[in-house]
Amino acid sequence: MNVTDLARHLKVHPQKLLQILPEFGFDIGAKAVKVDDRVAERIQKEWRRIKFVLQEREKKEAEKQRELEKEQRRLTGATVDIPDKVTVKELSALLGLPLNQLILELMKNGILATQNEHLDYETAAILVSELGFNVSERKKTETLDTEHEKTLEKILTGEKGEGERRPPVIVIMGHVDHGKTKLLDAIRTTNVVDQEAGGITQHIGAYQVIWNDPKTKDKTPITFIDTPGHEAFTVMRGRGAKVADIAILVVAADDGVKPQTVEAINIAKAAKLPLLVVINKIDKQGADPQKTRTELVQHGLVSDEWGGEIPMVEISAKNKVNIDKLLDTLLLIADINSEHITAVINRPAAGTVIEAHVDKGEGPVATVLIQTGTLKLNDPLVVNGEIYGKVRAMKDYRGVNILEAGPSCPVRILGFKVAPQVGDVLDVGAVGQSKMIDIKAKHTQQTGAEKVLISTTNTVEEEEQKKFFNVIVKADMLGSLEAIIGSLEKIKNDEVAVKVVGKGLGNITADDVSLAETTGAVIFGFNTGVQTIAEQMIRDKGIKFLQYKIIYDLLDFVKKELEKLLNPERIVTELGNFKVVAIFRTDKASMILGGRVENGKIQKGANARVKRHGEIIGLGKISQVQMGKQNISEVPEGSECGLQYEGKLKVEVGDILEAYREEEKNKKFVLN
Repeated sequence: MNVTDLARHLKVHPQKLLQILPEFGFDIGAKAVKVDDRVAERIQKEWRRIKFVLQEREKKEAEKQRELEKEQRRLTGATVDIPDKVTVKELSALLGLPLNQLILELMKNGILATQNEHLDYETAAILVSELGFNVSERKKTETLDTEHEKTLEKILTGEKGEGERRPPVIVIMGHVDHGKTKLLDAIRTTNVVDQEAGGITQHIGAYQVIWNDPKTKDKTPITFIDTPGHEAFTVMRGRGAKVADIAILVVAADDGVKPQTVEAINIAKAAKLPLLVVINKIDKQGADPQKTRTELVQHGLVSDEWGGEIPMVEISAKNKVNIDKLLDTLLLIADINSEHITAVINRPAAGTVIEAHVDKGEGPVATVLIQTGTLKLNDPLVVNGEIYGKVRAMKDYRGVNILEAGPSCPVRILGFKVAPQVGDVLDVGAVGQSKMIDIKAKHTQQTGAEKVLISTTNTVEEEEQKKFFNVIVKADMLGSLEAIIGSLEKIKNDEVAVKVVGKGLGNITADDVSLAETTGAVIFGFNTGVQTIAEQMIRDKGIKFLQYKIIYDLLDFVKKELEKLLNPERIVTELGNFKVVAIFRTDKASMILGGRVENGKIQKGANARVKRHGEIIGLGKISQVQMGKQNISEVPEGSECGLQYEGKLKVEVGDILEAYREEEKNKKFVLN
């Protein structure tokens, strides 16, 4: 047989094959062109064993090389400056390491991340340290506008006062339990043309309603950014751009101004947004709208009824009182600011990603708020200067397929090769100056319907991955929250650790439950309550939720849960060696062997390593042992016996079976 034909059959390069064979007892020259047919047949039979040995050797050499590289970095004192926030791709460039290697290192630590995903400082610092680099003292870095963000801001600024009127975009903010969700529901279901909100089939982060003015009969579209959009709003505020045109601040009449109310006021002021204050729960016992107005004055918000510039509307979202008045006031504010609420329709679309994820059936999908231009089917999806794919399909907030989406339209887009991040900028017009996103890496399906860019040439063994216990922590006071988070971060060892996927002050909200469902997290409440809708979601979705008043009780529970995640300790007991002197029968997955116990003992049910020429070539099991014609459980040293070996590898005369027992023992959690 020709060497090239044999190599093709074995799926290996001919030159490499000729280098390998002499090592495994085949006397073939380095420049051989042909191989005897009988020898070729033997090589094919032995190839599984040869391949196994080579793969094990390569794994050890690769691991040894990685450890040498890490040790070299430690010895040379290689130091890295890590910014407060860095993408996986940026960190890869910073470290001078291949992107796929960094993604695999993250996976070892239980973190699934794409190249464009942001890592916080703590996560990046741990990863960098494990790779052998020193981490320089933390320095706060300012958020810088990237070119694509500046371009979007320039486009939007340049179009002010030009083009046509577009629907206003509204973001609703306020303290927890003050009625933001109820207000959104009331707007969706009250005075909307044909009750179209009832047709909502999926949550996409934003929706539009058509306000049917009963006085003028005018029909005016209004876009509302839902909770995920609030996140995008905050992200874009940090980057100096605006997603919303008007902010609604919800304040409960029975509770007044709270810490998150003040935070929302500051956000709106920083973004220079026109503000409408909605005083909610006016029909609740203990409600005092006038006291609420007085508290708002202390934070610079003076009602227009008191001579100030801030319109305020008193409502009951629960009973849908004054919702029409609220919408009228909202449109009045939009009219006053009309010169800023315009867009050019006949141009390539530009806008902001307000929600993104990977769907099991549809792949990467994202909701984009179109801020100018019109997005059409088959348009290129240019995100942050890279082409992520093209528009295969678009759906509105009701799940209805549409052919195009204009300014202020929130649209769910299919066609992304990789899911973008919340706050990313879509700019179709930049296609000429953009490059294709790196799609050489393979999309590999992960738990939780996520996809990660992973090299097809590398694998990560499951036992090498660190396991994380995901938690969401809500507390009543900042001091308590910081104490709990600080304590949780210290509870870890080489195998397991706690990952805080969500944290905050105040009661458990629907957003917390949704996050827990997505991440598989347990929700902890420390001296906090639960919103009614969140409580119902917890029951319906089977989310684990625990409330505590003593920190140590919470920490004890976490330690017990981490103990459950530990891999059992493997205890291997060596039994003895069996030398094969005869083969009596060969079946597909088992063999009857005869031989001698050279040392120790052989037991029925023991595991066995197969050694040939001093090297382990495969694994199997000893299912039966016989002396004479009797089945026995154990054979001592120096005795001859027969046994049944189960395994895929074909054992040969002269092979050694190393018998051993393997037991698992549950570990106790011990801190590093």
